[in-house]
Amino acid sequence: MNQQAYKPRNPINTQRIVDTLNNLAKYESIKQWDLGASSSKDISVQVDKGKPKQLKGSQRSSITIRVWNKQGLVGITSTSDLSELGLRKAFEGAYQASKFGNPNDIPDFSSLAKEPLTNLHKPIIEFQGIKRLLEILKDAENQLLNMHSSIKNVPYNGLAETNFERIYINSQGANRFIKATQASLYLYARAQEDNRKPRSAGAIRLAHGVKELDINACIEEASNRTISHLNYNQINTGRYLVCFKPEAFLELMGAFSSMFNARSVLDGVSLTKKESLGKKIASPTLSLFDNALHPSNINSCNFDGEGTPTSNLCLINGGVLENFLHSEATARQFGVNPTGHAGLGAKVSVGADWLVIERKEGENLLLNKLKHDEYNDTFILIEGLNALHAGVKASQGSFSLPFDGWLVQNGVKTSIEAATVAGDIRDVLNNIIHIEADQEITHQGICPHIWIDQLSVTGEE
Repeated sequence: MNQQAYKPRNPINTQRIVDTLNNLAKYESIKQWDLGASSSKDISVQVDKGKPKQLKGSQRSSITIRVWNKQGLVGITSTSDLSELGLRKAFEGAYQASKFGNPNDIPDFSSLAKEPLTNLHKPIIEFQGIKRLLEILKDAENQLLNMHSSIKNVPYNGLAETNFERIYINSQGANRFIKATQASLYLYARAQEDNRKPRSAGAIRLAHGVKELDINACIEEASNRTISHLNYNQINTGRYLVCFKPEAFLELMGAFSSMFNARSVLDGVSLTKKESLGKKIASPTLSLFDNALHPSNINSCNFDGEGTPTSNLCLINGGVLENFLHSEATARQFGVNPTGHAGLGAKVSVGADWLVIERKEGENLLLNKLKHDEYNDTFILIEGLNALHAGVKASQGSFSLPFDGWLVQNGVKTSIEAATVAGDIRDVLNNIIHIEADQEITHQGICPHIWIDQLSVTGEE
């Protein structure tokens, strides 16, 4: 496997696809169709104590075609074959499937699919190649192992670089295209002391290319997090003042993002309803945005699966629910414009992109001087949540999640051996007593430290 073989090349030929589909549509007398396609080239490496553990190179492509027949019903087909023959088979398959389309759920083109897009600065970074990636990761692993005598190994690690392209086109002339590169580094260390349980923690970095990755910061963060959990102890079950670190609170909000998802609202599996718009659902200190175009969002894209431009959308403004996330279909039922959150599929999905949590300026905070690194009373500092797939009941609002964190007493941090935090997301949002002013950029969004009072924590028996 050589470096040259995986350099980004052979971009999606949008004009060829348009010409092919227009000819097929003309032959079948079809007046309405659209297509979403993506293509990526990836290389990744993993190591184990200086030796290669896994080296991978792959090229992926996917295409989704929707066709509206003369009766207005929609058929959809997905394939990974972007050749002319593959396009023809997919188009014909979608046309045949349209005969069985659901007359009660007929999507349409986004009304904004041809609107101007925000220009994104997406540098195209040349691949380093698998040999260079292996050298970088071996060195990073070695540095992390040498950070502390208790760090015995780095069982989970990875360095990858990706080149991807994405398009959306339709029969009315919409033509969206984006190309970008991305690199990611993941280091998860395991520490072990005599007669003590092993402790683990990790760090992630994303960038447009490998050369832009802050590798030293990733090593230092993984080391500091792991070492900080060596001094651990059990915790008593009870209700505590809890401070969520930015990543942890973003994980919690992401698990309950159906609250803002118009598709979930219409399907009756959301905690909110149409009538919830304009109502208070959180502390007046909290504002929440979904900003796909934020410069810190390495995965940013200026259009969604239906070609709708993405933007900075306010979801919660000072505790009041202001907007839902919409596709074309949900927006039509709400009588609003689509918001740029659709994913093209057999049933168009809706999802959040990049959450940004802010403190509402001008609000009277209950604890104006509270800061996680200065507060000298007892509280729990939660670093990360685990088992989100099993411990969250999004449609009910409840959660019970193991977490990594510390008990802080008079400024002294002691790692918690094992514990679970439980509650209801509605209570959490309404019981926010402080949002710190300083926001932190994470790999999944932006958020400050957030303090919640009287959260239930169950310690290990």
